[in-house]
Amino acid sequence: MSREPAEPDPFGCAIAVMAKASVVGVTKTRLVPPLTFEEAAALNTAFVEDALDKLRALADSAGVAGYVAYAPRDARDFFRRAASGIGLIEAAVADLGLCMHRVLSSLLASHGSACLFGSDSPTLPIEYLAQAAEALRRPGDRVVIGPASDGGYYLIGVKQPHRSLFEAIDWSTDRVLRQTLQRAGQLGLEAVVLPTWYDVDDREALCTLIGELCEGRRPRYAVGKSPARAAATRRQLEALLAGSDLRRRFSA
Repeated sequence: MSREPAEPDPFGCAIAVMAKASVVGVTKTRLVPPLTFEEAAALNTAFVEDALDKLRALADSAGVAGYVAYAPRDARDFFRRAASGIGLIEAAVADLGLCMHRVLSSLLASHGSACLFGSDSPTLPIEYLAQAAEALRRPGDRVVIGPASDGGYYLIGVKQPHRSLFEAIDWSTDRVLRQTLQRAGQLGLEAVVLPTWYDVDDREALCTLIGELCEGRRPRYAVGKSPARAAATRRQLEALLAGSDLRRRFSA
């Protein structure tokens, strides 16, 4: 697993977004239908742009070192163009748990703590990422986890590369969060649990995203009233709604 080096900071926090290059017919296919394969790939690009905007803002406001943990292996040029000023880590490992553990271990080699979050939560409040970094700066070992509405998690942060947090987990099921918290308890780790948010990985979540960004309907678990930014995703969805029959496809 290769990593483009950043300035070592044994006391600082690194946050990496896990992202895949936009490939028509490969990326975000669970959104097809109602999207076409081309629309799904374009939406993925918007998701990545919004995640990178968060990382740049965190670097300015919270002193966080930002990275992209990217896949597939040949996507380096795609992300080098998009992620100016942000470190790149190859994350093309088929086993999700092993992949996350390797990325975190790589980040922890030069930073005091590290977090991973997914690019498929474009409206994730940046405040949640800042809260994760702040929790990891406190003395003592712990895990920070952001519950996803589907029973998984959108973020995990650690100070030590506890491999067992990522082993024997039923990935892509509603048991992921529960199993991970149980594993943290077995390790004697304090678990800091962030507010719930959602991943956009199916038709229902896409509907929630459109409601949030284009119709002013906040998710039921949203804390506070600040509107979501996600400027690139908003532009992409507004263009789709204005220039295609996407609304009809939703009702089909």
